[in-house]
Amino acid sequence: MTSDAPTEAYVWIWLPDATEPVVCGRLDRRDARYVFSYGRSYLERPDPVPIYEPELPLDDFEHDGLDGPMPLSIDDAAPDSWGRSVINANLGAVGAELDPLVYLLESGSDRVGAIDFQASPTEYIPRAPVHAPLEQLMTAADKIDEGETIDPDLAATLVNGTPLGGARPKALIDDDGVKLLAKFSRRSDNFLWTQSEYIAMELARRAGLDVAPVRFVESMDRGVLLVERFDRSPAGARRRVVSAATILSMQTIVAAQHFSYVELADEVRANFIEPDATLRELFSRIMFNILVGNTDDHARNHAAFILADGLALTPAYDVSPQPRTGEVARHPRFGDGDTGRESRIAALVEAAPIYHLTPEEGREIGDQQVATIRRDWDEVCDAAHLTTAQRKGLLQGPILNPYAFYE
Repeated sequence: MTSDAPTEAYVWIWLPDATEPVVCGRLDRRDARYVFSYGRSYLERPDPVPIYEPELPLDDFEHDGLDGPMPLSIDDAAPDSWGRSVINANLGAVGAELDPLVYLLESGSDRVGAIDFQASPTEYIPRAPVHAPLEQLMTAADKIDEGETIDPDLAATLVNGTPLGGARPKALIDDDGVKLLAKFSRRSDNFLWTQSEYIAMELARRAGLDVAPVRFVESMDRGVLLVERFDRSPAGARRRVVSAATILSMQTIVAAQHFSYVELADEVRANFIEPDATLRELFSRIMFNILVGNTDDHARNHAAFILADGLALTPAYDVSPQPRTGEVARHPRFGDGDTGRESRIAALVEAAPIYHLTPEEGREIGDQQVATIRRDWDEVCDAAHLTTAQRKGLLQGPILNPYAFYE
């Protein structure tokens, strides 16, 4: 941490249906911790909304992170490892570990959810995107990803996508008013990351799951996955979003290692609108993750909209099959006992009552998804430009692995 690092950042929020933000509070650095407090003028408004009420209720107290350096609902909007790498390159600080406030204030303003960070409490100046074609964005991403020296003007083309989570290269683009997340292949990839995620997401949609719309394109002879954002309205309003990690009060490292669907189901029953329908959707997503081998499944890969009367699951995202050479695999805990993490249809069906389903209903969901994958496999693989050998490597590797069908 440098002596000239910022000590505060003002938090601006888009109120429901608003297209312009208002300042709502301030984040202050206190040694190695970051404390949030709402502004008095915001609290006195006739229409204030909390950032996330269970953690940051509308009051005049200071709020810090209970188990970490920063409130989790603030951290939800912060850059992850890829975004920090881009900011470091843009600032000429490759490899450095900068103060979290630097990352908040230097990252793009078009971040997930409905908050942003500014140096001023009175003037909102968005860190606007630098528009560039896919080829230029990929060139910039390659250089940053491989630790090469990069011209700041080139690095600036990626700044708009820095607040988005994950470690893989990505950027935000605008396609005739439709906001898209572009996820890039790496030159060093030895797995079909973008193609397999496209296939999984498109098959999930066809199987009836609520998923973010996706497209697959190629640029520079490599795959690019385009994911339509679900936290923006056509008119420009921003929707409040909270990660499952924050809902479950889990720091990032804990969220990656100890996420439990059983605990999330408890939250659904207590705090979500339409809990029965939500639990069925949650069960269906777990089933699909088993069938496509998405074992990189953690609490930051799930989120909810914050509504006036409760929470509602966002569309699914980051449904990404993982490389797999054997059969046995495990998922976040979805049931009880020793079998409650095993990547098998039968193990999840046994846990169906946790999700307000009978085992027969759970089995029917699995059967329908398997049938959809088999029926539409070649058509979706055609759209992803997969060869016969590549299809064979995915099918019965991560996707429809024999272990999923063990009783």
